[in-house]
Amino acid sequence: MSLGPITQDSRLFHFLMLAMYSGQIRSFSSRDLLLFFIMWELELIPVYLLLSMWGGKKRLYSATKFILYTARACASITDTGLSGAILQIISHGFIGAALFFLAGTSYDRIRLVYLDEMGGVAIPMPKIFTMFSSFSMASLALPGMSGFVAEVLVFLGIITSQKYLLMPKIAITFVMAIGMILTPIYLLSMSRQIFYGYKLFNTPNSYVFDSGPRELFVSISIFISVISIGMYLDFVLSLSVDKVEGILSNYFYR
Repeated sequence: MSLGPITQDSRLFHFLMLAMYSGQIRSFSSRDLLLFFIMWELELIPVYLLLSMWGGKKRLYSATKFILYTARACASITDTGLSGAILQIISHGFIGAALFFLAGTSYDRIRLVYLDEMGGVAIPMPKIFTMFSSFSMASLALPGMSGFVAEVLVFLGIITSQKYLLMPKIAITFVMAIGMILTPIYLLSMSRQIFYGYKLFNTPNSYVFDSGPRELFVSISIFISVISIGMYLDFVLSLSVDKVEGILSNYFYR
């Protein structure tokens, strides 16, 4: 869900934006696991307020769904699982930012926010369709992209963890599997309702135009990062291996 036009309380809006950025910066600069978790959760508060105050007609409903899905670093307490969790955070940052950006870009073109009012957008806007579809595939963990390797590492961390008995492992894996099954369903359903069919294409919309150089540059830059993480996993993990081992030895293995 994208934010609507900022026509009122602009000072509060920019304050919440700065609060969100502060939480994000503090999360990635934290050297303490507890502080990282606190700042990660506190970051969600300004995001919730931004969506609920400046969103669309169903802004409160969408903001509530956002906070429920996002407020969840569950830890398997293994180096594999923690590496996967870190990778998942980074991957979610890239993919989520791209989808929010493209959602706002699409709204600027077609001025529609409800899925049942859309359809056939792929015909007048093939570039946006291609980018939106690519990041949707990344979000549902298509092999070769950052979301896939992150989820695989989290799964392996749970399975190989010595901190859980067999039944808790089965329960956690089952819940994770349900999420992995539901994600492609709602993402593909969203893509079908927005981009396929002929509803919008048959409606005279002279103001509809495709992505410009700015949107292409931003989207391609993020997509290169998503692909690079999926293809060069060893290099990415080597950047955080010392931190992961330090966290495990300082907080769990002593």
